[in-house]
Amino acid sequence: MCGRYTISNPRKILAELLIEDHGLDLPARYNVAPGQMAPVVAAGEDGSRRLTEMQWGLVPSWADDPGIGHRLINARAETVAEKPAFRDSLARRRCVVAADGFYEWQKGLGGKQPYLLRLAGGAPFGFAGLWDRWCDPRGQVLETFTILTTGANKLVEPIHKRMPVILDRQERAAWLVLRAELGALSLLCEPFPASAMEAIPVSGYVNNTAHDSVECLKPLALTNPRTLF
Repeated sequence: MCGRYTISNPRKILAELLIEDHGLDLPARYNVAPGQMAPVVAAGEDGSRRLTEMQWGLVPSWADDPGIGHRLINARAETVAEKPAFRDSLARRRCVVAADGFYEWQKGLGGKQPYLLRLAGGAPFGFAGLWDRWCDPRGQVLETFTILTTGANKLVEPIHKRMPVILDRQERAAWLVLRAELGALSLLCEPFPASAMEAIPVSGYVNNTAHDSVECLKPLALTNPRTLF
């Protein structure tokens, strides 16, 4: 799963996502967590694209309780088309989640070791996502999103069995074309090449969701390094 990620250079990320004049004041984020608001590029049924902030954890439009979103922060790419919570959004409401890294925790005898996983050199990218719109009985609107996951590549696998679906520029454009066939979309959900990524051990400072500073990214020199290969 993907339960934390980074937006450490929002200006650079938005430039990579080809977003201009968005009108949002987006601060650097070093530890984005479920339930928080975060920027996404959403595709509308009319073919429009908009940069907006949504809450992480998808709440289906038909849900009785918005608390369901805490359990729907990720959607498995292999089964997303079959799940009632995601099926309609896959066809009608896809999005790209702005990011430049994500965290996973490797289990070991000494506890869990967090790693920052990112593209080589920290290049910005986008996750494949879905979004939905929920209204409470008073008419208050809540827009939420989920991040698709796939099987881990060879770099990520020793740390975690799954990883978020990372899209390159061409794939992002294809993901946001709502008329695309589901078969074509599944091809976009392959694991990102391990050779184009890096895994950096970081301190347990990132474990606390209240910690959202550049300290989260600080590399940790492991006294007993775990072998990733």
